[in-house]
Amino acid sequence: MAYSGLTADGRILANKARIECQSYRLNYDDSPPVEFVSKFVAETKQKYTQKGGVRPFGISCLIAGFDTNARPHLYYTDPSGSFSEWRAQSCGRNSKQVCEFLEKHYKEGLSNEEGLKLVVKALLDVVESGNKNIEVMVIAKAETRVLQD
Repeated sequence: MAYSGLTADGRILANKARIECQSYRLNYDDSPPVEFVSKFVAETKQKYTQKGGVRPFGISCLIAGFDTNARPHLYYTDPSGSFSEWRAQSCGRNSKQVCEFLEKHYKEGLSNEEGLKLVVKALLDVVESGNKNIEVMVIAKAETRVLQD
């Protein structure tokens, strides 16, 4: 999970999501699906928009992971509590320009290297001229190997 907005809110939501994932793992003896985690985070945010005496969470989240068939999924949750699945998405400052760049240049079936280059180009396109410090995270499905006796 990556988030943009109030850091304290991000830590609180990440901790709530961790606890929910642990509960899911204990109940079902399986890893929680990415959609489940995204829906939980979105529902938690939405509840706080309606509670009295508390303020809504001020963050947007990108939640990524793999399903049981090793297919990647990327979900975006906004502060209102809605969530949606995307092929490519951005959150935070200048995210609108990054998303527009990705919409124009994204193609289905990009290799990992091509996808990484596309993301870096999108970020460099909107980063202020003086600051070229960019952090990128790549999530890859670990290969499971069967050991033979």
